[in-house]
Amino acid sequence: MIKPLRKAVLPVGGLGTRFLPATKAMPKEMLPVVDKPLIQYAIDEARAAGIEEFCLVTARGKDNLIDYFDAAPELEKTLQDRGKTSTLAALEASAISAGSMVAVRQNMPLGLGHAIWCARSFIGNDPFAILLPDDIVKSDRSCIGQLADIYHQTGGNVVAVNEVPQHLTNQYGILETGKDDGKLVEVKGLVEKPAPADAPSNLSIIGRYVLTADVLEPLSQLKTGVGGEVQLTDAMAQLIGKQPFHGLRYEGTRFDCGSKVGFLEAQIAMSIERSDLGDDVRAFLKKYI
Repeated sequence: MIKPLRKAVLPVGGLGTRFLPATKAMPKEMLPVVDKPLIQYAIDEARAAGIEEFCLVTARGKDNLIDYFDAAPELEKTLQDRGKTSTLAALEASAISAGSMVAVRQNMPLGLGHAIWCARSFIGNDPFAILLPDDIVKSDRSCIGQLADIYHQTGGNVVAVNEVPQHLTNQYGILETGKDDGKLVEVKGLVEKPAPADAPSNLSIIGRYVLTADVLEPLSQLKTGVGGEVQLTDAMAQLIGKQPFHGLRYEGTRFDCGSKVGFLEAQIAMSIERSDLGDDVRAFLKKYI
């Protein structure tokens, strides 16, 4: 029997050094794309997929990520008194119901695999999604929802994949592929950041995963890999052949908001589709291009 997918882990303990000095006093995940922070896009995507429970894997200095999802009675009352109903509705949309979000600390920056292991008590024996807020995926059906659809068909593990230029394989986790119908690909192996000459394909994993709790066992060994970190890719590789494992060429456009160019592109892509902003944004872009 395939268990329902109800949990999501969001690793948010990184330093955000690419966005210094802005991230000196605020988490990178709180940087806004138009008028919503990156973390909100990830939470909204997960909720659209039916996920109900969330775990933020934080670090020192990240407490305002938790505060963001808390109630703000004084602010809400002020907006209500001033008749700012649309602003109040937007604020209420960001709220998480009581008891639905927990936070755990990753006390040392030992990699993505270590961050997921820190959430082991939250995960328990249940399947769970992982969303890296650095990635925004613009799509009709949420990206993690597309993975959930495949998971409920096949069970096991499903990761979102993109084709990348061969010379960039050393920046990603790369799939060794089996059967491939053009959309869903069987995963026969995983390699973390291989040199282009050694890469088994050019299919890379992006920051969206649906995994079984079995990945916690290899993670518990805390073995370090590339970069001296505990790599999630290495732990996932140990599940291959033991349970279904697939990569999904999802429908949608990914913006890598971990880079400045990707972050700026997301700003434009999200704003031009807004009825309240689109015309003005197109007009000012013409001034500079």
